[in-house]
Amino acid sequence: MTTRVLIVDDHPMVAEGIQSLLESYDDIDVVGTLGQAQEAVDRVNELAPDVILLDLNMPGLSGLNATEMILEERPQTRIVILSMHDSPEYISTALSHGARGYILKDVPTEEIYTAIQTVMAGGEYLCTGAKGSLQPKISDGREPLTSREQTILLELAQGQSNKDVANTLNISVRTVETHRKNIKRKLGISSTAGLTRYALEHGVLQGTGI
Repeated sequence: MTTRVLIVDDHPMVAEGIQSLLESYDDIDVVGTLGQAQEAVDRVNELAPDVILLDLNMPGLSGLNATEMILEERPQTRIVILSMHDSPEYISTALSHGARGYILKDVPTEEIYTAIQTVMAGGEYLCTGAKGSLQPKISDGREPLTSREQTILLELAQGQSNKDVANTLNISVRTVETHRKNIKRKLGISSTAGLTRYALEHGVLQGTGI
């Protein structure tokens, strides 16, 4: 059985390199390479991929938000995040948003193929580097953030206003304000600057241009 794979990455050389390598497998059909997450959302039904290899950090719509939107539109699609970042915050947030796998961009092609096979069989795949980042750590006693709160923290830490976040996530400003209060309460932080500092210290803003 052939697996239909869609590659979404804003670096053409990366996307084309993965495409050419995957096309060497007889049971993989690369149905397209796209440079923006919004394109994947708009064309997911047209291209009907079984698996999407999705870059986490792209201009415009983020990979996290795209994951949620794609799965709402086509829940049977398996999403495997492609990223350069191995911080546990990135990995756990991606998985909580519905991704079935997380692999670093420097892994061998064989591992990308293994990830595709694993998620197609109903499993979850983390590359070795990602697994290492998720090893249990001593808790600081804080109440954990929900996946939505983690998404909003990322947006706020990048300097987005409540209105900007509301527009990006298609929710009300009042809802953003409520989440913002809960995030500050859970983290014990009273200012936006404090949220940004927390995000930087915990790897949330790595690779976002901040």
